[in-house]
Amino acid sequence: MRLFVYSMRDFDEKPFFDTFCKKYGVEYGYTAETPCLENTDLAAGYDAVDIITTVISREMIDRFYALGVKCISTRTIGYDHIDWKYAKSLGMGVTNVTYSPASVADYTIMMILMGLRKMKHIMMRGDVQDFTLRGKLARELPSCTVGVVGTGRIGETVIRNLSGFGCRILAYDMYQKDSLKGLCEYVERERLFEESDIITLHAPATEESYHMIDGAALKRMKPGVGIVNCARGALIDSDALIEAIESQKVGFACLDVVEHESGLYYFDRMGEPLGNPRLAILRSYANVIVTSHMAFYTDEAVANMAENSILGAKKYIEGAENPFAVV
Repeated sequence: MRLFVYSMRDFDEKPFFDTFCKKYGVEYGYTAETPCLENTDLAAGYDAVDIITTVISREMIDRFYALGVKCISTRTIGYDHIDWKYAKSLGMGVTNVTYSPASVADYTIMMILMGLRKMKHIMMRGDVQDFTLRGKLARELPSCTVGVVGTGRIGETVIRNLSGFGCRILAYDMYQKDSLKGLCEYVERERLFEESDIITLHAPATEESYHMIDGAALKRMKPGVGIVNCARGALIDSDALIEAIESQKVGFACLDVVEHESGLYYFDRMGEPLGNPRLAILRSYANVIVTSHMAFYTDEAVANMAENSILGAKKYIEGAENPFAVV
């Protein structure tokens, strides 16, 4: 199989692609450029393309298809940036990856603690040498009820990590796990919204989950609720969240993902307009922490992403059973 890799980072990804392509007998080419209509020709002669979070439109899919590309492999868990249904209608394969759930789970716990302890506010005040206590009084995690939306591999790991803090844990998922019995209480999503002091999101971006945190959901929540999102930006209605922060309904928000982040994150935009005014507003609040889709970023996860994106494409091209196929 011949694989063409877009958005290659030579400082972390390339050594893993060298290792795993050699291991699995895959010939590969690459570019640091993100895929776009102007550089689709780079994939000519390759069986599959390997991408990250760049939006892959129908026009780009048509170009790849015309070049003979048979599979689009994204080295991310989410695949909502690909018009995957259209690709499959042309007979193209689409694959995604799994990676170490500890990466995002660890980051989530960090974000919860930073939000609870008002860490951004403390650090901002410290930068101007204001070492007073006013406005910095925090809550302790063991006294809180934490609601976990989505109990896949990452959500389950978050729950296991949280269980060591002694807090009450509520969970919502369409598919309940016996392995989590005794660690959390599965409830309906509405009850989770109503009873949780902190809500952390670990659901995929689908038509059903789009804006699950909207104005109506926020009204059901406790005053001063904390919201953590290390999953997908589309899960939260940004306008509704901003309104709830302004009204102090939301006590803190910690966001590793935001709506319409494509084209911003993983690029140097210093000195440029963001083109995302809601992100600019969210970043301005002392009780909101915004990071640039970093939760996944560990050496274990990057290795998993490279290896599994290669395997997903290889298995599709060879017609083998494929745990990474998007269906």
